[in-house]
Amino acid sequence: MVATGTVPTASSSSSRPAARPGAVIALLVVAAFVVILNETIMGVALPELMRELDITAATAQWLTTAFLLTMAVVIPVTGFLIQRFPLRSLFFAAMGLFTLGTVVAAVAPGFGVLLVGRVVQASGTAIMIPLLFTTVLNVVPAHRRGRMMGLISIVISVAPAVGPTVSGLILSVFPWRAMFIVMIPIALVAIALGARWVRNLTDTARVTLDVLSVVLSAVAFGGIIFGLSSIGEAAGGHAVVPVWIPLVLGAVALAAFVVRQLRLAGTDRVLLDLGVFRHSTFSIAVVLVVVAMTTLFGVLILLPLYLQNVLGLGTLPTGLMLLPGGLLMGLMAPIVGNLFDRFGARPLVLPGSIVASLALWGFATLSASTPVGLVVAVHCLLSLGLAFMFTPLMTSALGSLPRPLYPHGSAIVSTVQQLAGAAGTAVFVTLMTVGSASALADGGTSTVDATASGIHSAFFTAACLSLAVIVLAAFVRTPTPASAPAPTAH
Repeated sequence: MVATGTVPTASSSSSRPAARPGAVIALLVVAAFVVILNETIMGVALPELMRELDITAATAQWLTTAFLLTMAVVIPVTGFLIQRFPLRSLFFAAMGLFTLGTVVAAVAPGFGVLLVGRVVQASGTAIMIPLLFTTVLNVVPAHRRGRMMGLISIVISVAPAVGPTVSGLILSVFPWRAMFIVMIPIALVAIALGARWVRNLTDTARVTLDVLSVVLSAVAFGGIIFGLSSIGEAAGGHAVVPVWIPLVLGAVALAAFVVRQLRLAGTDRVLLDLGVFRHSTFSIAVVLVVVAMTTLFGVLILLPLYLQNVLGLGTLPTGLMLLPGGLLMGLMAPIVGNLFDRFGARPLVLPGSIVASLALWGFATLSASTPVGLVVAVHCLLSLGLAFMFTPLMTSALGSLPRPLYPHGSAIVSTVQQLAGAAGTAVFVTLMTVGSASALADGGTSTVDATASGIHSAFFTAACLSLAVIVLAAFVRTPTPASAPAPTAH
């Protein structure tokens, strides 16, 4: 594709100095942190919302799952959007949608409107993540990408990790609506700073949107995640439709979507160029990112339920219990980024996967009598392991691609991250629900013990899966950039 309407520097759209990509990236990182924080901010609030709105755990999880699912549906389109529209326009579209959704959620009279607000929020978030990835890949040279991806890892992994803590602190003083009200002024400040700082640093091209591809991707990802979530509802006797229907529909649509993208390969109508998977470094890294994100979001949805419903903690203590792990991941992200620039991917990812596996086996021992201190320690251990995985994996995946594939690679990585997050939320809650129902069916088991048994089942499954991750981590490689060096960021 030949780029037209190119806007490589700020001077093409403003009289301000051109060499300010550093300020743009900084604002994108901060804005992305704020919007992604909302992915998991509902975790600690679920028990309270279940009581106030009179809904089940399987229904309440949709406030998180629908957010992630919307992102998985919208993000594939961002490959087209980033090629077609300038960075400045996409920034305002992303922050505008996020702010609108936040306002809707803040004034929601019930579950239905609250869910709509979460979906609108997610639409803005879906644009922001690939926009941040693509901007960094275009303006940061390869030898500094590890450091920069370390900062992005704070956004991608730490923001969701501290979401429960933020909501716990807010809910200890204010009603649940305050979780959204406090975000509104922050979003407005980001928009105001964007009006001053954000400039068009990437190129645009006149590409065509293939509507059929968009429909197929929406049905595919939507059907699969809806089906996974319905398993949990079915275990509780609340399934809307038979579980196999959305799963089969999603699988068929996904197969059709893949065929469609392969046929459109090499044209400007391809929504996601699957040619990125011809790069083995990209493929292996993406598989590991999927497993890591599934684990992260599964843990973030189960731990608040465990701490509150099994150990009997309130929302504030629950949020504080999850804070050390989130802070540790944030502190380690830039350090790991610097280590990646020096030593590459495998020396970091392999030990990280081992540490994460040990933590998951530790979580598999949780019971109704587990000391709170042990839960915090194991969570910190998991956060440390994941911190050593996220930055090298994302940098390896995207850094192995040629420059023309940056938008597609960013969109695919972001899509699978959110799909994995949604799947992790759905699957972990499903395993917990099924395990709890099985324990109750045996008779003579209290609700608390049954919930603990269900959580044990979910973590045990994740721990078994983590052994395969260690094997895959041994094959991770540091990429040799296939594209020309990117211009230096200032």
